[in-house]
Amino acid sequence: MTAYQPNEAELGHLRRCIELAREALADGDGPFGSVLVGGDGTMLAEDRNHEVSRGDETRHPEFALARWAASHLTAPERAAASVFTSGEHCPMCSAAHGWVGLGRIVYIHSSAQLVGWRRELGAPDSPVRPIPVQEVAPQVAVEGPVTGLDEEMRELHRRSVAGDA
Repeated sequence: MTAYQPNEAELGHLRRCIELAREALADGDGPFGSVLVGGDGTMLAEDRNHEVSRGDETRHPEFALARWAASHLTAPERAAASVFTSGEHCPMCSAAHGWVGLGRIVYIHSSAQLVGWRRELGAPDSPVRPIPVQEVAPQVAVEGPVTGLDEEMRELHRRSVAGDA
């Protein structure tokens, strides 16, 4: 897995993803946050995990942003957009991303990293197999992980497993 080196603007979007992940963790949800950025670099929408702690495991930010894009952007605008996200998309979110026709994904940590961290922490495995984005949506360009920021996310996941919100 080759690390991705974001430019300054991309780094700002990724830092916002971490802030959103912190907000989700503080609200009792898993630490995930995502930002949708237009082809011109403008931040269009953002979201974080919601309601996951209350039993709705489908309230992922990547899925919400795909639905937002489908309702608010034209097909060419969606194709030019990028999703910056704290963690690589799960299969559900990858499928939504592909079906809606969004452009590239830039993630801070991979699904494989998250699986490893959770195992190290003694957390149970996910009920859904972690499949890389490109196995679900092969046409999507994917960049990540981002060295350094992935360690910040690892700490948020450690806190989530330990209950240290």
